[in-house]
Amino acid sequence: MPQPKTQEAPETAPLRCDFCGQVATRVRRVALDRGYDRLQTPHRPQYACERCSEDKERRRLGLA
Repeated sequence: MPQPKTQEAPETAPLRCDFCGQVATRVRRVALDRGYDRLQTPHRPQYACERCSEDKERRRLGLA
């Protein structure tokens, strides 16, 4: 009886922050919040590392 073939999962590109360019283990995208809707606005989605996401959120809220 023939052995089943196995395949390794393809390597995926590392996650990279669209703002600082650093490789990150996780990235975020805020698309909806009160008074903030990026789902209906035509644009290229951008993803931020934790540090850039927090900086961006502070600026958006007027805290920075």
